[in-house]
Amino acid sequence: MRRREFFVGTGATLVAKHALAQPSLSRVPRVGILTAARPGQRPSPLSAFISGLSELGYTDGRNITLEFRFAAGDYSVFPTLAAELVDLPVDIIVVDGGSAVGPAMAATKTIPIVIATAGDPVALGFVASLARPGGNVTGFSLVSIELNLKRLDILKQAFPTALAVTVVFNSQNTTAVTGAQAIVEAAEKVGLKAKLLELPTVEAIRKMSPEAVDRTAPALVIPDAMFWNNRGLLMELLAARKVPAIYPEREYADDGGIMAYGPNVPDNFKRAAGYVDRILKGANPAELPIQQPARFEFVINLRAARALGVELPQAMLSSADEVIE
Repeated sequence: MRRREFFVGTGATLVAKHALAQPSLSRVPRVGILTAARPGQRPSPLSAFISGLSELGYTDGRNITLEFRFAAGDYSVFPTLAAELVDLPVDIIVVDGGSAVGPAMAATKTIPIVIATAGDPVALGFVASLARPGGNVTGFSLVSIELNLKRLDILKQAFPTALAVTVVFNSQNTTAVTGAQAIVEAAEKVGLKAKLLELPTVEAIRKMSPEAVDRTAPALVIPDAMFWNNRGLLMELLAARKVPAIYPEREYADDGGIMAYGPNVPDNFKRAAGYVDRILKGANPAELPIQQPARFEFVINLRAARALGVELPQAMLSSADEVIE
């Protein structure tokens, strides 16, 4: 592993090799982005990150260099992509989704890692605490397990006669697996049978058989970067099978899903740009607290509900932050 040595003070004292790598101010900083998106795809979270950098005075190719590494929905390539970023080397790695965090951490113990989205970094073992992460990792949490339970509650309110719930998750994503298990336990406590639907790849989504889902078991989609980047395909296939669902981010509802509850993911990425700026200016990631989402949204797409023949309770419509007519 390549480690940079740097000097501090007029005495040019050598800092120990285990110290965190610090960006050089004598050259254009290089920031790696590890994402599940496809090459050529510029989803709104990545656009929000670039916009956040722009507002802070950074322009790709002028005073910062952005190195994108796209997994294209295949999480097995994250270790290789993370190693590529370390070998360049980059000054900071920004990770899109919890499944990219582990590979990035395995690739480097010195280059700062900024989590743009992930579940609970403490429970997943990424950081020591939210207030003082320690090590070279900091960033933003999606508190996904708690939100999944909230989504289950919304789903039960929306479909009070349902006897089962279909839990749709990416089995490549350890955070999603943990979330699915929590939903199974919570569903049993409220009298619902949980049916697990594993979709580990884009190809698995495309090949989802009609028998895999049941209209009488509305779906709860566990947050996942691969799902987010292929949400149109996922929603299209569930709708074709007449399965109503609750999704984890508002973009799903904007694009035709019946309902969504969760944090504003692009906002997380924009805030991540702020952490990149602070680290480039000398902040220690070990001392930058893991932050929770700043905004949560409950959005209902009434047009999509009507298209599936679903009638939602008036009280639920009244409680939504936005209803798309």
